[in-house]
Amino acid sequence: MAKKWTNENLPGVLHYVTGNVDKRRRIFKSDTNCIAFLEELRAVRQRHESKLICFVIMPEHFHLVTNPRDGDIQTWVGELKSFSAKSLVQLAPPKFFQKQNGDNQVWQESFKTLRLWSGWMIWQKINYIHANPLRAGLVKSSADYRWSSFKSFYNQPCEELLTVDQDWWYEDDPQKLKEALKRAGASPPS
Repeated sequence: MAKKWTNENLPGVLHYVTGNVDKRRRIFKSDTNCIAFLEELRAVRQRHESKLICFVIMPEHFHLVTNPRDGDIQTWVGELKSFSAKSLVQLAPPKFFQKQNGDNQVWQESFKTLRLWSGWMIWQKINYIHANPLRAGLVKSSADYRWSSFKSFYNQPCEELLTVDQDWWYEDDPQKLKEALKRAGASPPS
């Protein structure tokens, strides 16, 4: 039986991703932890060529929109969580993330991803991400929240670790997407 097209790696599709810290610990109230996460995000983007459209790091979770060149969002997010967990464990007090069996657990087991098929969906998620700190009462303006791509996204000066791509797609994305959908016997949602 063929894979469902929704399980297919689809290059050229923007992915909205949410990852939650285990037990909803507010570990990202620490600048050091935010920087460590962003450094791992940059490293994953280098290992797996990808576009980062926008992001926010909230005290106990993150949201982002990305376009991995190969479309393999599972591997991309898996590595982001794995490598960032190792960095965060090193920064934490001893046994802070340790479970009863002795293993460390930084992130909840799963993550949520949603493929963004329409302009409306893309902009809804971008606006949701950038307004998240405002809705949470952390700032009075989205532009005031440090751990977001808001400034970079709107071409305002920002720290290098906070920059995002202005070009969201690769030149060959439409053809690769068409081929992947054909292999899966599906067509993109309308």
